[in-house]
Amino acid sequence: MRKRFSIVFALLTAFGCAPPSAERQSITMKGSDTMVLIGQRWAETYMKAHPDITIQVTGGGSGTGIAALINGTTQICEASRPMKPDEKNSVKEQRHAEAVEIPVALDALAVYLNKDNPIEHLDMEQVARIFRGEVTNWKDVGGKNAQILLYGRENNSGTYVFFKEHVLKNADYAQKYQALPGTAAVINAVQKDVGGIGYGGIGYATDVKTISIAKDAAAAPIAPAMENVLDNSYPLSRQLFWYTAGQPMGSMKDFVDWVLGPEGQKVVIEVGYYPLKAAAAAQ
Repeated sequence: MRKRFSIVFALLTAFGCAPPSAERQSITMKGSDTMVLIGQRWAETYMKAHPDITIQVTGGGSGTGIAALINGTTQICEASRPMKPDEKNSVKEQRHAEAVEIPVALDALAVYLNKDNPIEHLDMEQVARIFRGEVTNWKDVGGKNAQILLYGRENNSGTYVFFKEHVLKNADYAQKYQALPGTAAVINAVQKDVGGIGYGGIGYATDVKTISIAKDAAAAPIAPAMENVLDNSYPLSRQLFWYTAGQPMGSMKDFVDWVLGPEGQKVVIEVGYYPLKAAAAAQ
């Protein structure tokens, strides 16, 4: 038995793992699909320097993460939209603690086009009319004579809610809107479809065109670049949040402080999102 334990220990050590310990602590994170990439990278980077901590990260959408925070099945909710007052009240009722909001990064909610689409910019009203189904051909917004195909997120997504509130002004999405289970699926659809248009976090924008957006027809188009998010000139700039039930304590507070510090904000940039303003100023 001792020999078998020695072999297992040696294998664990060889692969950079520590044997199980009663001192090992676990942190759970759940929510925003937009934030899964950055959440996983934060966890991986932090755990390398803190082998006594295990951080589990899962997605499912901001709504899923908020529900998990309310019912106590996650310690940290990742959300790409602010919690609503009734959701915060539910945290207080169910968890007997205030919902604590922690901005952890910035994002440009990007509008994705296929790389072969010649359009370089649209204004907010044009984007709204497209996703409401009022404009169905690219030629009507300066493009080719081709059908527009709409891709986006499901209604449990914070990005879906943010886009509906800030672009559609709470109008309904078009009947032909195709709701997909994750931002990666939206990217994949737009990559394959010359007539496709989608939306999502800037960190996912690979092999697609992210166009400039003007706040109205008279304004200059603004690219979804870091400097334009930091000064809030890009019309779809937003914060990305963590929520906890009560103030973070112990190892969770240490993790939060690390994410908000230079190392954690460096990870934000590496993944393709934008750091908080104070962190960006310190770069």
